[in-house]
Amino acid sequence: MSAIQACFAAPMSCLPPFDGYLPKWLAFISVVSALNSLQAYKSHEYSAQLYNGKTQSGQSHANPLSSRTFATWTFLSAVIRMYAAYNITNPVAYDIAIWTYGIALLHFVGEWLGFGTAELKGRFVSPLIVASSTLAWMLTQRESYLSL
Repeated sequence: MSAIQACFAAPMSCLPPFDGYLPKWLAFISVVSALNSLQAYKSHEYSAQLYNGKTQSGQSHANPLSSRTFATWTFLSAVIRMYAAYNITNPVAYDIAIWTYGIALLHFVGEWLGFGTAELKGRFVSPLIVASSTLAWMLTQRESYLSL
């Protein structure tokens, strides 16, 4: 039986093989991020709902190019986070994953408070919660996972 077939037969066996919820959370968020990337590649309407601020003329800041750029950046983050989920005891993988959340948090706060391309409502709130809470979680658990 191939690894893919084994995952479909027993999905829990494919989760990261480490104690605690953090590696599983990283894998889950990675899958969600990859799906978000697909949505953003498919249509810029997804990004328009995320970057929900409007220009003075009432237009969305999102366009097809910005949506595809967001999708690429999000997919890259998903790959890094999945790698970290399965290599949680590797300091380089762990730290690079932390950076993905820190950069995401700075980006989203900047779009909200600095550039005005997003408002604190709707779909925009989720990445702020995920980025800030996961960043805090990873920072507080760093020594625990890296001492394994």
